[in-house]
Amino acid sequence: MAMFKFELVSPAKLLFSGEVDEVIVPGAEGEFTVLPMHTPVVSTLRPGILTVKAGGNVTRLYVRGGFAEVNEKGLTILAEDATAVEDVNMTEFAASVSAYEAKLAAAPSDEARFKMAETLFQLKAVQAQLGGGTHAAH
Repeated sequence: MAMFKFELVSPAKLLFSGEVDEVIVPGAEGEFTVLPMHTPVVSTLRPGILTVKAGGNVTRLYVRGGFAEVNEKGLTILAEDATAVEDVNMTEFAASVSAYEAKLAAAPSDEARFKMAETLFQLKAVQAQLGGGTHAAH
């Protein structure tokens, strides 16, 4: 199977650079799969699970925000933060979801509440994928 170049970069460092078979990206408008010869696209990222498949190996990372760009050279993801799924501290994650719920309750406008509610929904979906249940600890 053909492969393509993939780079995952956070503000702190280059997290991954190599040839891959497939990457499933948590785009802001929905998940999309990048394969070799993918049409060029730029997308913002939502909080979610990034799945990288390379030569029979599968790596899953929790990413929080950023951008994805697919071009003729491959895929580059600039993530605000990326953590291997097995390294996510579920207690801290649940606490961050609870803090976000409190922040949502104090949102200054309907528009802000709508955007924050969407992010909260995404965070809870990630929490469920990570095995932390569908509701945060209070």
